[in-house]
Amino acid sequence: MAYTERVQQILSWYPSDNPGTLTQLARMLNHGTLAGTGKMVILPVDQGFEHGPARSFQQNPAGYDPDYHAALAIESGCNAYAAPLGFLEAVAGKLKGEIPLILKLNNSDSLAKIAEPCSALTGTVKDAVRLGCSAIGYTIYPGSGQRNQMYQDLRDLIAEAKSCGMPTVLWAYPRGGGMSKDGETAIDVVAYAAQISAQLGAHVIKVKPPKDFIEQAEAKKVFEKFQIPTKTMADRVKHVVQSSFNGKRIVIFSGGEAKDTPALLEEIRGIAAGGGFGSIMGRNAFQRPKAEALTLLKDVMAIFRG
Repeated sequence: MAYTERVQQILSWYPSDNPGTLTQLARMLNHGTLAGTGKMVILPVDQGFEHGPARSFQQNPAGYDPDYHAALAIESGCNAYAAPLGFLEAVAGKLKGEIPLILKLNNSDSLAKIAEPCSALTGTVKDAVRLGCSAIGYTIYPGSGQRNQMYQDLRDLIAEAKSCGMPTVLWAYPRGGGMSKDGETAIDVVAYAAQISAQLGAHVIKVKPPKDFIEQAEAKKVFEKFQIPTKTMADRVKHVVQSSFNGKRIVIFSGGEAKDTPALLEEIRGIAAGGGFGSIMGRNAFQRPKAEALTLLKDVMAIFRG
């Protein structure tokens, strides 16, 4: 399909990237229901690894099957499907390019209860190339005592991925022993995580929807002095997008913990109103019966289409 002006504009924000990387980024932007709009809705399914099978899939047992998630992403019109190595190896050979794939290169489990989290590398850039992926995915935990190792590993992975013509989708989830639970989704912390992600070279940044709460005393002084609006979701999303190179990086927001449909769609409306580029929605989609999940994802896409 011909690139729209919006897609051309977004690609112009990455002038240092090679043609292969830009082509794969454009492929995701030009796929599915939101093709050409500059918006993205991605289905991520790493929860089986991260939270365990029963917690992730028992609400909709069809989700134990890797084929189910790929079919859901395709039928709903998602821009891409993201998963760890095992799930993608189970489906990539069957799909043969039917939907852009994102290989999540690091993962952690919830069995170890540690204050300073750090995910293990569970896949390689070569795996992503072998499976025909359009991008690699990676998680950082800004605020963790092990953040520097994650940042250094990520820089190597981004450089290798670019050399193979692939962009990077970065999950940025602040957490660590020195951060409060509310602080993990505080507006100042989420915006900071987005800035860090952009500085590290991520092409697509995934953060959680921020709350009207400020964790850092130093940041609170600035928010108050300059009266940065934080009362509505749209206000907070606008600041996160601004913190991502003044909106010149693709910033998408997670669906977060499972919630009812009206609450979820209201949150999506706030994200869209604030200039968010889209949503990456896992549990809130695949834990519903398939027909309900398809309706939900299509409603979400309709909101971002505007």
